[in-house]
Amino acid sequence: MSAHRQGGGDRVRRRRMEIFAFVFLTFVLMPALAVGAVGSYGLGVWIYQSIAGPPTH
Repeated sequence: MSAHRQGGGDRVRRRRMEIFAFVFLTFVLMPALAVGAVGSYGLGVWIYQSIAGPPTH
């Protein structure tokens, strides 16, 4: 019986870890990557324009 209960505890712990991983990926990692990507692009454009000058018509 204890082996059966232990297996159930492992499933609960695994489920909690999966939920934690989902929440971490959804609300921490992906927004941080999005901000980093947009910020890097903006920095690159800013550096390019400081070297090459602003776009002209």
